[in-house]
Amino acid sequence: MAKDVRVLRYEEAAVVLPVRLRKAALSLPEADKAAVEEIRLRAGRNMTVLLPEGERELDVTVEAAELETLCDLATEFSRYAAAETLREGFVSVRGGFRIGLCGTAVMKDGVNTNLKNLSSASIRVARACTGIADGLLPQLLREGQFQSTLILSPPGGGKTTLLRDMVRGLSDSGQRIALIDERGEVAVMYQGEPQMDVGAHTDVLDACPKAVGIPMVLRGMNPQIIAVDEITRLQDLQAMTLAAGCGVALLATIHAADTEELLQKPLYRQLLEERVFRLAVRIERTQEGRAYTVEELP
Repeated sequence: MAKDVRVLRYEEAAVVLPVRLRKAALSLPEADKAAVEEIRLRAGRNMTVLLPEGERELDVTVEAAELETLCDLATEFSRYAAAETLREGFVSVRGGFRIGLCGTAVMKDGVNTNLKNLSSASIRVARACTGIADGLLPQLLREGQFQSTLILSPPGGGKTTLLRDMVRGLSDSGQRIALIDERGEVAVMYQGEPQMDVGAHTDVLDACPKAVGIPMVLRGMNPQIIAVDEITRLQDLQAMTLAAGCGVALLATIHAADTEELLQKPLYRQLLEERVFRLAVRIERTQEGRAYTVEELP
């Protein structure tokens, strides 16, 4: 019998671990491997895995030197080549995995230039949920045209996973999409190639701030849709308003449970008042899994 693809993805993520920690990670039962969302390492503490019900400790204590080894393995022993993302606190790994890192920031002129004395790490087990957007996409069309849409949920609700599959579905339907992947979590680029399926007609601008990237793709790539993960700053909003004024449709995620919460935050209230977005997809966790609801924005 073929092994569950969710288990395979977990085992692929565990490959980047130092040998002793990898052995402990691979000792989990298959059912747990299929459910793990993250592998978390903290120097001097037991390694844990993040499951839907919370973190579970494994019977192995992480040594500080193993965090350095993890970083070396993740960057293929070339931290210099990964310096741009390391100073942002993460590194992308072949296969579509992202490792978040904490340690001592090396500051210069008020800007972090590197991390040293690594103290913790989080390996996100990226799993593409291909097809979850298929039933949603027709609901986001008006007179055959995709309408600018927000994806809403609290942190950890699955916004990035849904965004990725919506980008894939729209792109494979023939839409030209420019994806501004600021933190490398959607396409997970590795040496110029997306490690996750984001569709045949998607152009990815990786590791670029949204406020910088949106004008770049407007000028250079002639997109029909611009997609971004996590609107958090006024500059993001201004850039998206500019794009909307140029006739480009938008797809974005926001940390919010619903439109009522959006209206309580001045930045997002302005977003609604200016009618930059027309529709919202609200994600809710249920006993059966995640449920998706399409709503008209006020």
